[in-house]
Amino acid sequence: MKKENIICNHEVVAMVIYAGPISPGVHFYSEDNNSLQVGKQLRKKGERIKSHRHHPVAVDRQETLQEVLYIEKGRIKVLFYDQENKIADSRILQQGDIILLIKGGHGFEVLEETVMIEVKQGPYDPDATEKFEEK
Repeated sequence: MKKENIICNHEVVAMVIYAGPISPGVHFYSEDNNSLQVGKQLRKKGERIKSHRHHPVAVDRQETLQEVLYIEKGRIKVLFYDQENKIADSRILQQGDIILLIKGGHGFEVLEETVMIEVKQGPYDPDATEKFEEK
């Protein structure tokens, strides 16, 4: 599985995990200190994952809300913006790709009818999102 960090203003603003084969086991792609962890697992038939529960943990949401998008179907272009709201970079994602949006501005162009699964930290606060026009 190919992983790519997207750098803007000398900071990692996103991480793309491209679709592809993985080896058996658990594979986490995000950094251990990220407040949102992203990984993939390949488990063989008959394997059993040990029963467990998660205890409360204090979570530092860092500077911004993070989100994960899984492209279930279709294609999108992800646009990454610098501090002046200018496009700094872009990537095309397609079926099976995953992106972890860590910080900074981003936008999307839908290139084909697309179904995405979005996971982000809650609770959601619409007032914590700044919408802007690109320059």
